Amino acid sequence: MQTATAKRRVPSWVTFTALFIVHLGALCAFIPGTFHWSALIVLAVLYYTTGAWGICLGYHRLLTHRSLKVAKPIEWITTILGVLALQGGPIEWIATHRAHHAHTDKEGDPHDIHRGVLWAHMEWLYKRNEAMLSPEEQMRYAPDLANDRFYQFMEASAVWWSVGLGILLFVIGGWSWLIWGLFVRIVVTYHITWLVNSAAHYSGYQSFRTGDRSTNNWFVAFLAWGEGWHNNHHAFPFSARHGLRWFEIDATWWTIKVLAWMKLAKDIKLPTPQMLQRLAVPPRRIQRERA
Repeated sequence: MQTATAKRRVPSWVTFTALFIVHLGALCAFIPGTFHWSALIVLAVLYYTTGAWGICLGYHRLLTHRSLKVAKPIEWITTILGVLALQGGPIEWIATHRAHHAHTDKEGDPHDIHRGVLWAHMEWLYKRNEAMLSPEEQMRYAPDLANDRFYQFMEASAVWWSVGLGILLFVIGGWSWLIWGLFVRIVVTYHITWLVNSAAHYSGYQSFRTGDRSTNNWFVAFLAWGEGWHNNHHAFPFSARHGLRWFEIDATWWTIKVLAWMKLAKDIKLPTPQMLQRLAVPPRRIQRERA
């Protein structure tokens, strides 16, 4: 059966053009008269729902790593929120991230930090990249999604959800809501997400031996709802909690705890004390990663 991923990879010039248009749209925020406080509220609400819920909780911890389980309707709603972040369909995103974990910071990693911070941040998306997954590779890395009709539909229709949201924002709030609620919000979410690939493989500290350059970066963790505790994550990819020390604030973990308290999340995976001890870097050996 042909799935939504059974197509050619999107040409790099198409990706570059799309990113250029989205960034250009965000720059329209500097046009006088396009700012209203209501638009800032819309941006904040959508930034939280599409970024924190859609990407950090949904695409990443729930779908990529299966760190917890939720009822299917909640999983589907969370996926839709992730699609509205305009970072690609769920099959492509999840497969790419699983490939990153399989080949972290070496050949085969789509955003290998050894090719430079700017490459890891965004160039990998639109420059020639042999590690970018083919449709067949996406199916191999994410068969659980590629063989599911719902995710096939979401993959095929991913862009149109944002088009629909943009039309809705314009109808309700005019150019102000469209510029701030769509373009500015998407660009902010892009660069915060990309910082996990770049800054959190470049600077910070390592609490665990992972054999790669992943780091715990407090600045990225603050902006990305706890995703910046990246060395912790690479040590224990299955863990629903990324901030593993008392001072490592992990807002996405707080959301998961609320869902668990409401009986909406179960089978929440965490590393055992024995696992933590086995990979822990002795305190005197904790070093800051440098280029």
